[in-house]
Amino acid sequence: MIDWTDRHCRYFHRQISREALLYTEMVVADAIIHGPRERLLGHDATEHPLALQLGGSDPAKLAEAVKIAEPYRYDEINLNVGCPSDRVQSGTFGACLMLTPETVAECVAAMKAVATAPVTVKCRIGVDEQEPEEALPELITRVLDAGADAIWIHARKAWLKGLSPKENREIPPLDYEIVYRMKQRWPDVFIGINGGIRTLDEAASHLAHVDGVMLGRAAYQNAAVLADVDHRFFGAPAAEPDWEALRDRMMVYAERHIAGGGRLQHVARHMVGLFTGLPGARRYRQILSSDAVKNGAGPEVLAAAFAAVDFSGTEPAAVSA
Repeated sequence: MIDWTDRHCRYFHRQISREALLYTEMVVADAIIHGPRERLLGHDATEHPLALQLGGSDPAKLAEAVKIAEPYRYDEINLNVGCPSDRVQSGTFGACLMLTPETVAECVAAMKAVATAPVTVKCRIGVDEQEPEEALPELITRVLDAGADAIWIHARKAWLKGLSPKENREIPPLDYEIVYRMKQRWPDVFIGINGGIRTLDEAASHLAHVDGVMLGRAAYQNAAVLADVDHRFFGAPAAEPDWEALRDRMMVYAERHIAGGGRLQHVARHMVGLFTGLPGARRYRQILSSDAVKNGAGPEVLAAAFAAVDFSGTEPAAVSA
């Protein structure tokens, strides 16, 4: 979720679900070592539980990045072995590491040696001409032997040549059953599933077979899907979403960000898909998309956008589906 799940997005999502584990966008180890660390690693305390997702293929650099991130107190450190984008491939990390599971194991071992938080791996079921029934178990075996605490599996192959990142999220067929089989093979290991999951009902069905469900674009494109997560999966009391309270919290947050030299657009761009399916959602999107980008735009734009929505007791379809 590069360029998507930044600190503003995560703060927004945390206002909707208090319990869901949030992930940073993938941050390259080299960037942490040589770049602006506070901008890359800083976050609001309310974002926890929060996982840092790293990209890289050099064990020493990944270990150094983990040590640098230690004062930021992330709840999990995740190594991305699933991203298929060209710029990730050019750095020899992401999904192309599926081809060298021994390198992934070396990276995990180096990270575990210095991490105080759990170290996890997110992967695909295979890449290119790999046979998933062989490639996926080999990767899992190696990273578990290296000390990995959990495995997140995107239930699609990645085709490194011939498909764009967008096509890699849509064209390779989903194979949830192979993920289920990995859980059966390693019953004592936390194994989570990812890929094409759009509703909480779908998430619940997967949880009959695996330990966790990861929502990516479904949660970003309609964050209201998170509104019932705490009740359905974490035992919180059932309650209607308090959209007015959310509005007020985001206005305060936006005002603080602007006062620090930021722009409303940095916050508002992550909120555009919130009310998909509700009357007034189109006008809501129009206000955020057009007015939040203007010079001098302030929190009052958020108030105007929320005022355009007719809540009238009707929840977005994705929440109740």
